[in-house]
Amino acid sequence: MQIHIQSISNSRIDQVDFDNLTFGRSFADHMLVAEYANGAWQSATIQPYGPLSYQPAMMSLHYGQSIFEGMKGYRSASGDIQVFRPEENMKRFNKSAYRMCMPEVPEELFLGGLRTLLKLDQAWVPAKEGCSLYIRPFMFATDEYVGVTPSNTYRFIIFNCPVGSYYTKPLRVRVETEYIRAAKGGVGFAKNAGNYGGSLFPTQNAIKDGYDQIIWTDAATHQFVEEAGTMNLMFVVNGSLVTAPTGDTILDGVTRKSVLQIAKDWGMDVQERPLAIKELIEGIENGSLTEAFGAGTAAVIAPIATIGFEGVDYQLPERKEDDFSAKVFKEINQIRLGEIPDSRGWIWKV
Repeated sequence: MQIHIQSISNSRIDQVDFDNLTFGRSFADHMLVAEYANGAWQSATIQPYGPLSYQPAMMSLHYGQSIFEGMKGYRSASGDIQVFRPEENMKRFNKSAYRMCMPEVPEELFLGGLRTLLKLDQAWVPAKEGCSLYIRPFMFATDEYVGVTPSNTYRFIIFNCPVGSYYTKPLRVRVETEYIRAAKGGVGFAKNAGNYGGSLFPTQNAIKDGYDQIIWTDAATHQFVEEAGTMNLMFVVNGSLVTAPTGDTILDGVTRKSVLQIAKDWGMDVQERPLAIKELIEGIENGSLTEAFGAGTAAVIAPIATIGFEGVDYQLPERKEDDFSAKVFKEINQIRLGEIPDSRGWIWKV
């Protein structure tokens, strides 16, 4: 696919303080934009990052045909630019597209466009420890029609943000037993905008009460752990790594998948099974649950210090350097930065 490049006249990079990056607030010079019409993807353009103009009747604003992905690019120890497992993000993006009645994005546009974009904006990839380039591909319906039906036209965009850490301290989370994130047969496995819009109210309620995030429970009974608002959840119980199985209601996270593979490679017992809140609390009380952490692109590995349930805060042991979550974070980080060999083929070099 041909990609037309319209370079920015003057870079904005000098306006960004790379020593004090706030997640998702600074944006690189360019973005990739492609249009879908007449049953096919049209030629793509890389143009200066900036505002887009639409009519009030644009369908995505009314009926929610909007999906996205999140991945990260890194500056390796040798100065190369490399991305962590973008092929997996592309597969999940297209799985979301299929569920939301949207066209799939071909590899030459998704990965080919990303490579061209990153080459153009490679100066925006931070070199500072703990920082990276957050990559946001997304797609939305663009028909101007007020009717509940799939759009005939779509726009696919990728833009990039230099970022620091998403979470800067161990988390306080609360078990959510009133509101739900997703139900069987729904779209919980897809990264569509509505999933996140619907999560804001209960999450804000938890934040007002002093928590950082919530633990979603199953819609039918509220008895089993599902995921958090920004990441999959994992627990070390009696030396085994336990996490909820993916399905209709749980996102198949790329970081989740990577952590599970590393654990298996290290000979650790891995259990993808339902974990009851009752078992979780009992494990904290009797000491069999020794670690709780989130895994996601933005957070990477986020240790959990406190779990709130029915008005009681349960404290987890303070994380140590030899804990599994600390070691797996180090392993993933070293792979991303090219500090150890990529024996699993997870790195995509620009």
